[in-house]
Amino acid sequence: MTGASAALVSFAESSELLAELAGVRVEAKQVERCAEALGSEIAAAERAGAFPSEGPSAPTMYLGLDGTGLPMRSSETAGRAGKQPDGSAKTREAKLSVVWTAQSRHPQTGRPMRDPGSASYSAAIESAASRDTDPQPSPFAQRVRREAERRGFPQAQRRVILGDGAAWIWKIAAEDYPGAIQIVDLFHAKEHLHTVSKALFPDQPEHARLWADVRCDELDDGCLDDVLAILRSHADCSAATQCADYIENNRARMQYADFRARGLCVSSGIVESACKSVLGTRLKRSGMHWTKAGANKIAALRCCKLSGLYEDFWAYRTIRP
Repeated sequence: MTGASAALVSFAESSELLAELAGVRVEAKQVERCAEALGSEIAAAERAGAFPSEGPSAPTMYLGLDGTGLPMRSSETAGRAGKQPDGSAKTREAKLSVVWTAQSRHPQTGRPMRDPGSASYSAAIESAASRDTDPQPSPFAQRVRREAERRGFPQAQRRVILGDGAAWIWKIAAEDYPGAIQIVDLFHAKEHLHTVSKALFPDQPEHARLWADVRCDELDDGCLDDVLAILRSHADCSAATQCADYIENNRARMQYADFRARGLCVSSGIVESACKSVLGTRLKRSGMHWTKAGANKIAALRCCKLSGLYEDFWAYRTIRP
């Protein structure tokens, strides 16, 4: 009960819930120690492949990758570059992997929707950096591989990888899943266009919105050449130039009209929401400052709980030597 409650709410709130609902008094500090111990065990179990493996649960399976900053203790960010005015960092990036299926269809639009209960998560503050000469994939690439293989993603008839424009995402995709369909999240692409519109028309918000709406419609319709031509015509605007380069570099991943015609998801909204619901809701609350070890333990506990693997963990914990 302590692990289940601490996976969902803060240590202090977990202590209160245990007292209120179970009549068991467990001090917040003891909740923290218990939750981190369980998180450590879950992380070890995940690395050991202890959770049940599955075959592909649908003809098309999705793998989404993203990252979000977690608030850290100052000792964990000392000497690290960041986004603070003085160039320092207050956060460390936790990277998240989500596997899901989307055979369901929206009743009005007919577009694919995530199948209820199909999502599983794995996350940690881990490096995704690697060199071609490295004998092993990066720690996070290994994490992605373990969960993808557990879910049967490599064996699916159609494999789709969704992410933003981060180079580490597409490096993992190319190295581990050649032949998978790569899609840049449509929301991120449109966000870039809105950034350009605000730079072009800083004092004309209505004009900026209309300009961005037209460009977004062109993006939806697959008219990338038209979007690029407009962006290139504003060579004096650095935001427009950067956006044009972004689209050019990801051109094959931004064929949204074609992807939709093939019945595919083009938005990684589930990954975006997972960064908030899996990591942010628990680990980014006011006043929280984590060590890397502590954050990774609670992330492991929470991912296990939200992926529907908590009972499997306890079964494994009971029978293991």
